[in-house]
Amino acid sequence: MDEDRLQDEETPKERVNRELLELLNELRVVLPGVTVLLAFLLAVPFAKGWGRVTEFQRNVFVVAFLASAVSVALLAAPTSYHRLRFHQGDKAQLVRLGNTLAIAGIAAAAVALEAVVLLVIDYVLSRGAAIAAAGSLAVVVVSLWYVLPLRAALRDRSAR
Repeated sequence: MDEDRLQDEETPKERVNRELLELLNELRVVLPGVTVLLAFLLAVPFAKGWGRVTEFQRNVFVVAFLASAVSVALLAAPTSYHRLRFHQGDKAQLVRLGNTLAIAGIAAAAVALEAVVLLVIDYVLSRGAAIAAAGSLAVVVVSLWYVLPLRAALRDRSAR
């Protein structure tokens, strides 16, 4: 039996339970990466060479740091909501809210990733190389994280 047929045969309660498990599993994949990035950024201002950074690099660092922290907060929120609302019977609301929070958290992670690439390449090579690298990464991230799934959704919608 294929996955689409199984999903068509599940009850609304089974669907919500499956969607919740999928959401929490996806968060388990993305959250550690953003948390590691935040941990790395926590150490940066205390590193030996920090005094040599330019004002631009310092500002980019602040964007990366805050975007990482916001991403961690957004991505952890569905788990906290689930724990605090466990046994309250509102899994469907959690799935809807968790989906929105996960999308926002992934967007914040994208901003952090872009800022970190901009910061590191600017520090190691040059501003021009940093802008080129961050711009190229932005194309990759937007294409893979947003364009690809949205194009598939539009294709699926038009097929119905």
